[in-house]
Amino acid sequence: MSIIVRLDRMMADRKMSLNELADKVGMTNVNLSNLKNGKMKGIRFETMNAICKALNCQPGDLFEYKED
Repeated sequence: MSIIVRLDRMMADRKMSLNELADKVGMTNVNLSNLKNGKMKGIRFETMNAICKALNCQPGDLFEYKED
């Protein structure tokens, strides 16, 4: 099972930089970058809610399931 993070695509669609999103969400650039690059093992619903609010999107827009 693989979960692919599509945060970079959503940020590009919204023309939002990593720094701008980090400020809106209240995360550090490093943690947000780790999430964007798929290096995190999990995400809190509170964080996902803040990202969806900042990007005006749904959780399904940020993540994709791909079978191995």
